[in-house]
Amino acid sequence: MSEERLEEELTEEEKGIFDLFPQLARVERRQENGHREIKSFVLRGQKLKDFQIKALKEHFYEYAIVYNHNKPMDFEAIFGNKNPVIIEIGFGMGESTLKIAKENPDRNYIGIEVFLYGFSKLLANASKENLSNLRLMRFDAVQVLQDMVPDNSVDGFHVFFPDPWPKKRHHKKRLIQVPFAELLASKLKSGGYIYCVTDWEDYANQMLEVFGKVDILSNPYNGFAPQVPWRPETGFERKGLEKDYKINEIWVEKR
Repeated sequence: MSEERLEEELTEEEKGIFDLFPQLARVERRQENGHREIKSFVLRGQKLKDFQIKALKEHFYEYAIVYNHNKPMDFEAIFGNKNPVIIEIGFGMGESTLKIAKENPDRNYIGIEVFLYGFSKLLANASKENLSNLRLMRFDAVQVLQDMVPDNSVDGFHVFFPDPWPKKRHHKKRLIQVPFAELLASKLKSGGYIYCVTDWEDYANQMLEVFGKVDILSNPYNGFAPQVPWRPETGFERKGLEKDYKINEIWVEKR
């Protein structure tokens, strides 16, 4: 799918954004055989508000990294320093992403999100805060990792509240599967971490099982991790807590 909504559902302003930045019009690159073993899924999203459109027009090239399968990322060139790099996959509205980046200026963050609404909202907020340690991508995370992120280069991955795909017949669509965990592990530096959070208990158990099958990953807690104090609570998380959902935290490290 090239956009969150059908073309006829886009506003004139949104169509203008795709004209200005054609790089935003696609969120995945088809493989030659039309098939990939691992896939992150794209669904329709919300119409952009004026402040999001304005931010895209004024700050896209300041904050966005454009997908290019022929150009591996040079983190030092992107950020202008050698600070540790953390990649967040599926940042939603970017509430926690923004706060973590603000509170940790000695670390660099790359957020990957396919939904244009969340991508443009975080871009607007990052530009408002004038953050220099945050960059954003609107593209399929699997292809970004496979094509643009060098092996043994990342200090940490954040995956907060990924879609649980609760129906059993949809479990194969869940992001955290063994091939994806192996891909994440291959990109981590030795000692780097993967930090996942979910309020869906059987998905949390699946995550533990999946990471346990990757030999180069270890779980220092031998189960669920305690709450990490620097991760802020999100609006989505608050809604889950109001429904008495348990927040499950998973932290694994590369040996």
